Amino acid sequence: MKKFFALILAVAVNCIFGATLATAAGVAPVLGAVVLNAVGCIHMLPAGSLLSGVYTEVWTGEVVKKLRDDERGTWLEGIPDYSIYAENDVIHLVVAGADPDVLINNTTYPIDIQNITDTDKAISLDKFQTKATPITDDELHAISYDKMASIKERHGEAITDKKIAKAIHAFAPSSHTAATPVVETSGEVDNGRQRITRADIIKLKKYFDDMKAPKKGRRLVLCSDHVQDLLLLDQKFAEQYYKYESGRITNMYGFDVYEDTDMPVYATNGAKKSFGATPDTGEFQASVAFAVKRMWKASGSTTMYYSEAKTDPQNQRNLVNFKHYFIALPKKAEAIGAIMSKAVVSQN
Repeated sequence: MKKFFALILAVAVNCIFGATLATAAGVAPVLGAVVLNAVGCIHMLPAGSLLSGVYTEVWTGEVVKKLRDDERGTWLEGIPDYSIYAENDVIHLVVAGADPDVLINNTTYPIDIQNITDTDKAISLDKFQTKATPITDDELHAISYDKMASIKERHGEAITDKKIAKAIHAFAPSSHTAATPVVETSGEVDNGRQRITRADIIKLKKYFDDMKAPKKGRRLVLCSDHVQDLLLLDQKFAEQYYKYESGRITNMYGFDVYEDTDMPVYATNGAKKSFGATPDTGEFQASVAFAVKRMWKASGSTTMYYSEAKTDPQNQRNLVNFKHYFIALPKKAEAIGAIMSKAVVSQN
């Protein structure tokens, strides 16, 4: 009977406190009461009871939230998001046809008719999957921390790292054109390559100006080599670098400057190598620039796969992994650029 009255009292207190918090937050009081009592019920459940039922749904939701949060403060934040248009992990984009011809001081009538045909382009989102991680019942019994939560966190981080690396590779030009410039560095020689200089960034800016890329939202993502070059050679850059608190470093010649450690590699002939390719002799990671408004990204479904140890009598181990769909691309092959380190052949 005492436990019953204690339960009634606890529910009443949760209702009052939850309703108060909800009112302060501007939501319905009943919602606050329900949520706080639900949280209380979770804490009363036996250890491990959340491994069934909504377990995978809850953790999938947490991973989705983490994948979104991990974009904050990075060069990927603020890029137009078309996730709402992704159906069955495929997104349909309308590819605009040619612009209409413009007549000046026309005196001929009727005016000619010019058809403009837009086409639909279906793009499948990239599929990111983690390898399954085993966690035995013996491990869970012996350790003092929540290993399952830790594993979930690490799977989310691993997917984030890969999808961001894939995105910056997609934003990098395949090769040099007027609309997709690839600028070679021109500075002092260091370990078989020429360092980046401010003049190289100014040269890239000129290309963006000439192609009339939007001035607002230009971003330059520096590779590690080029960050080091600027820190050693440019005192102003070094002072600004050590003051930054987010992923963005500073602004240089109209570019918001970021840095990343997993950048695309260019061959010595100026051609971008495939995603994940390792540099050969004379090849280095490059820095990448783009106009935010000319890029897009989309997230699709996220799925958690989980098998419990009780379904594996021989090994008595849990298995967990995740699958996530995501893509980021330029809308057209324009308003993107790169600065690649120029290789220097030793004369010895």
